[in-house]
Amino acid sequence: MNVTTPASGRPERRAATLVMACLGVFVAYLPVTTVAVSLPAIQSALHASTAQLSWVQDAFVLPMAAFILTAGVFGDVHGRKKVFQAGLLFSAAGAAVALSAQSVQVLWIGQAFAGLGAATLLPTTLALISHAVPDHRERGKFIGLWATALMAALAVGPLIAGVILDHTSWRWIYLISVPVPLLALGVAARLLPDSRAPHGRKLDWPGQLTATLSITALVYGVIEGGAGSFTDVKVMVALFTAVVGGVAFVLAELRGESPMLDLTLFRSPAFTATTLVAMITFLALIGFFFLLSLYFGLVQQLDTLQAAWRLLMVTAAAIVVGQPVGRLMHRVAPRVLITGGLLVISAALFSLTGVDAGTSFASIAWRLALLGLGIGTVLTPMTATAVASVPYQQAGMAAAGNNAFRQVGGALGPAVLGALLTTKALDTLPGHLTDAGVTGATQRSIVSTADAGGLGAVARMRLGADTGRALGALGDSFLDGMRLCLVVAGALTLLAALVCVLLLRRPRQESGDTSTPVAGANTAASATCTPYAASAVSAGTPTAAVSAAVDPTPNR
Repeated sequence: MNVTTPASGRPERRAATLVMACLGVFVAYLPVTTVAVSLPAIQSALHASTAQLSWVQDAFVLPMAAFILTAGVFGDVHGRKKVFQAGLLFSAAGAAVALSAQSVQVLWIGQAFAGLGAATLLPTTLALISHAVPDHRERGKFIGLWATALMAALAVGPLIAGVILDHTSWRWIYLISVPVPLLALGVAARLLPDSRAPHGRKLDWPGQLTATLSITALVYGVIEGGAGSFTDVKVMVALFTAVVGGVAFVLAELRGESPMLDLTLFRSPAFTATTLVAMITFLALIGFFFLLSLYFGLVQQLDTLQAAWRLLMVTAAAIVVGQPVGRLMHRVAPRVLITGGLLVISAALFSLTGVDAGTSFASIAWRLALLGLGIGTVLTPMTATAVASVPYQQAGMAAAGNNAFRQVGGALGPAVLGALLTTKALDTLPGHLTDAGVTGATQRSIVSTADAGGLGAVARMRLGADTGRALGALGDSFLDGMRLCLVVAGALTLLAALVCVLLLRRPRQESGDTSTPVAGANTAASATCTPYAASAVSAGTPTAAVSAAVDPTPNR
């Protein structure tokens, strides 16, 4: 157990820390919520294919998945204030690059920098709060305000994007993310106290490099395989590299002197269950929200602000259910809460297979609200169980590992479901065109364009009198693909529920002194947040549960 440097108890220092931590997490999450509802506008402006659009999402998530564990260690070793400032710089740089992007490839670079900034800010902001407020009971109030700032970014991001896109180009959604982190950087330099926990902590470079290689190669292989063919040489090489990288990561962590993820954690059935549930669930959910944003833009022809109001239904429902679930955790077994929430999510996903181009706001709203209720029920007990299922001195690493696997699932979501969507839609497009009366050379031109540039490219074609019929056929093909993806996503959440039932047992907790901050606790609470705010699913995290994740009070 690594003891942090002595905390500063001065009220003004604590106030500055709280303000900086809240501002940091707001900066981290604001860009991705705005991007989520802006995907149709980005696709149209940059002429991006579905696979390229998947990389807009995954370019942010991959650094989150690959570096969030290491970011916490960097803060422990080199000082959390420095790492916090680096995270602000990365976020501002990413927004600046995206703001000036003239191609989807440049946008990927901006998103990657922003994702690296978010990976750095998430564990660091919580570590700074833990340092400033040693008493875990009092700390809960501060963590609650931190979670509120995160929720605020998730809630207002889509609305900001909607207002901006009603008046100007999509790129201006990044404007606010440039001056705000730079202003925070200047304030932090003067007012933010520093802390570190250097004793016994070392950077795990072999683990970091092999994890990054494996995750990136896996996501690349899935995206490119779905867009083209899984028998392509580059796809097969990528997937083979992912397997080799994964094996190398396991060997590095088993032999490493200071592994960033102790693999003995998986000896706990509860930790294994919650980690698998996190990865499977977020693969389904994040992939679904990627498709949902395209459905609103491509099929229902909604503007960004209209889509934002619909996505807000999920966030609002998750917030509403968050506090009651936090209280129920003391009375209801986690297995019951998590399994029940997953069944609700699955029911909501299956119910969404009934939507079409003309589905009204009221008809889709209750389905999205049901989805939010399920998400709010699952997230908090899932993380709290992961933390409580291992010895106290490993609680921080357990929560960070749970969060990292959740990020991997979030990265694979758009890749896997995007590939399924494209394959199914392209298979059914010729038939729908024929049914609509679009045949001959026009049909062949449309199918060829869709094969080369994705479904969005068809929407930009000028087909004269055939335009309306072609767009109707395109929408029907998209719905075919989306329904397949919804069935797959629903089945994945049912699989996660089965894993929960079979593996999740009452967590084993170790006694220990909860009043002493531990190294790695900085990442524990971060796991209560979603890795990827495009779905806005982390908004239901209640204060009490976040506090429990930071300081899991041992009791038998």
